[in-house]
This record gives sequence, C-alpha cells and structure tokens, in this order.
Amino acid sequence: MTAAPVLIVSPQHTDADVLSELIAGARSLTDGPIAVLAATDSQAATVDCPTGFDEQSLAAAGATHLVVGSWAQGDARLSATLADIAAEAVKRLDAHLVLIPSSYEGKDCAGCLAMLTGGAAVCDATAVVADGDKIMARKLVLSGSWDTTVTTATNFTPIITVAPGTFSDCAQVASAGLERVDVSDAVVSPAAASVQLVSQEQSAHGDGPELTSARTVVVGGRGVDGDFDLVRGLAQRLGAGVGATRVACDEGWIDRSAQVGQTGVSISPSLYIGLGVSGAVHHTSGIQGAQKIVAICDDSEAPIFEMADFGIVGDVTEVVPQLLEALNEN
Repeated sequence: MTAAPVLIVSPQHTDADVLSELIAGARSLTDGPIAVLAATDSQAATVDCPTGFDEQSLAAAGATHLVVGSWAQGDARLSATLADIAAEAVKRLDAHLVLIPSSYEGKDCAGCLAMLTGGAAVCDATAVVADGDKIMARKLVLSGSWDTTVTTATNFTPIITVAPGTFSDCAQVASAGLERVDVSDAVVSPAAASVQLVSQEQSAHGDGPELTSARTVVVGGRGVDGDFDLVRGLAQRLGAGVGATRVACDEGWIDRSAQVGQTGVSISPSLYIGLGVSGAVHHTSGIQGAQKIVAICDDSEAPIFEMADFGIVGDVTEVVPQLLEALNEN
C-alpha cells in the first residue's frame, strides 16, 4: 500500500451505497488522499456533493477531498465533459489511480479519460488490490470463460471501473474532514461542449433498486412464460432488483433495460435468483460476479445448475408461491 492519491469519479445516478463502497475500497489501496468528483442532477455546469451525500457523510465514508467546480461550457452529466474535468483533477491531485463505478456512464467516462491522460482503462473489475506501488485488477473475459488479472504500469494513471460488490468487505474509515479542490478552470473540449442533454427519463421496469447496484437481483427467463408479476412479487419481498434474460425481453414481457447478460447489463449482486432461467452463456456472462446463485427451473439438465450454489428443479409457478409463503411466515 502506498500514500498515493486516489480519485473517485462518480457519474450521475451513482447509487450512494456504491459510492460509499468505492471510497472504502480506495482506502484499502492507499494511505493517501481520497478525492471524490461527482456529477450532480441539479446544475448541469456544476460538480459538487453527489445525490444522497453531504460533506459530512463523504468524510464519514472516508473521503478526504471533494472536487468542485463551475464552468460556462459543457454538461457534467455527460461522459465526455466529466472526463475533461476528471483529467484536470488527475493533474491537480497527482492521482495515481482513478476508480469509477461500472455503469454504462462510468465505462463511457473511463474510455474518454484514458484517451485524455494517455493511459488505459480496465472495465468491470471484480477485484482490485495493491501490490506495492502497482495496482492489480481482476476481471472476467470471453463470456466469463477466462479469469484474468491485469497489473498496471507505473508510468501512467490507471483507470478502473469497478463492479458493485467488489469492495463489499472493506470497512469504512472516517476522515477528519473534506478539503475542497476547485477545478473551475478545467478546459472542456469543443466536441464535449457541443453535446447537450435534452431530456432524460429513468425506465421503471421494476420497483426495486437499480440492477447494477442491487445487492439482490431476481431474474425472470423463458420459464416464467410472461408472468413477471411473479418475478416482481419475489423481488419486492426481498427488496431486490428485477432483471430478465434476452428471451424475456425479446418476447416483450419486460422492458429491454432489464436485460442481464452479454448484450445487456452485467451485475454483481450478493444474491442472484434465477426464475425459469436456463443459463445460456450470453446470460451467465453477465452474472459471473454474483456471490451466491440460486436457480429455480423445471429442466434438470439446464446449464444454470452447473454454476448455482443452490438449485430447485420445479415449476416456478409452484415453487415461488411456496417461497413467498415461507418468507411471509418469518
């Protein structure tokens, strides 16, 4: 472990629990400063405390610096603009590592930032550890068939997007308080400034938390036969996010934004529950980071059982009501 500064970039819509986990993870990698740069919902041309946080709560999570700024050009909610600001923050802080949540926005920002800093980005890391003055990041590739570890070079700042749950075992260590780092003089490129966010609307495919940050996820597959009320009922009882396989989305049973897998989102929950999910590789490649996998499927030969920690061979329309009944008794 070194005393090198770490910069955490928090795109818009980053969950507060995800940001807290990143700060705790950063503390496991350095004894030095931990700075947070966050795009906020309120003012397009301002960066300040992220949604759900104030300076006191950021310090309680372990952050030591808050990157702030306001400028006439660019919208910090957009990845290219946020990357321009982050590049200035890297210089100002002499940051030796940048951590970003592994959301679509986060990975987009990471790619832009890598170009600006002349470095490289590692996306969807499921483990990040310090090895002396180097950082080692672990990630799954080729639909989860290979588990790789990348060792960063020391001549540039590594940029790593981190999957939720990666630092779940890291304890929070409160800092003495936050020091502000003003980057109002950050230069926003004409290309980034030319893009405007006209409108945005969050898809409401489920009543639970966001898939990428949910600690429990319930996924419906072909086997639910269009009955996503069954999926949502279990998810609501568990406080879980609602996901789906590609087949379920193709059939129009649920919005495409709920798709989990190679052509959807990748998730790393503490608990994954698959209802009527067979376990095709294009789906399971998106759940490799799950800590515990529970599968309920009526096909005993389904590939999902090969990776499940607990499996039930049965009809989901019979098993899930029994499960809900048992949960309601406790």
